[in-house]
Amino acid sequence: MKLKRLLSLCVFITLFISLLYPGHSLAKWAYSFVVWDGYTYVISDEYVIEVDKEIGHVTQYSDIEGTYSGNFSNSYKEGTKYYSIKDVSTDEAIAIQEGDNKYKKAVRDGEYIEAKTDYFHLTPSILMIVFLFAAPTIVFSIYFIEKKVSK
Repeated sequence: MKLKRLLSLCVFITLFISLLYPGHSLAKWAYSFVVWDGYTYVISDEYVIEVDKEIGHVTQYSDIEGTYSGNFSNSYKEGTKYYSIKDVSTDEAIAIQEGDNKYKKAVRDGEYIEAKTDYFHLTPSILMIVFLFAAPTIVFSIYFIEKKVSK
């Protein structure tokens, strides 16, 4: 009977911890952007008429706040193409393809900090995994020790 109570307590604590530390942030981004070549480009309302050449594409998409790597976007799906704008430096702006011959301007905002430098968000997940393995081991150890002592 004690074993069932201990296991129930472990399950309850595990569920409680998982609610406190969800795997992903539930917040939404403040604005639409793409990341290209290590820099964030904020999507403007302005459309571009003349693009020059293709310079890249979205390699990872997520609409949930977090830190990601590569040519990331919070608005455009994987495979969306980036173009340089004719007579405009890519240090200033790039064009994002939205359809056939339709390109939206994205203005450079600053350097993007990639996921490889942000390991802090993994801590709750690691703690959860350790607890999931440690708790049953402790529970069964206590159970078998009590069983052996009672003999």
